[in-house]
Amino acid sequence: LMHGNSICSGRVEVLHDGLWGTVSDDGWNLTDAAVVCRELGCGDAIEAKGGAYFGQGSGPVWMASVDCTGNESSLIQCKIAHWQHNDLDHLHDAGVICSG
Repeated sequence: LMHGNSICSGRVEVLHDGLWGTVSDDGWNLTDAAVVCRELGCGDAIEAKGGAYFGQGSGPVWMASVDCTGNESSLIQCKIAHWQHNDLDHLHDAGVICSG
């Protein structure tokens, strides 16, 4: 998580093929955020943020239209409609605020 007020809040970033990138806020919700918080050991999700609330990232937008059931232990296990979505910009980077 980048540019949050704590280590358990910020812009969601994903390491893929050795390169950090972001997640689009398209369809981003509290269930998706909960998976990120759990994966990072940051407790429960308090808010799912969109619109680059924590600032715009750089590099690729790795994931778009993430759809988690809430039972996943990692974001990568969620249904992801688009990988490396080249048509998206960082104005729609997703973020989370976790309780931890």
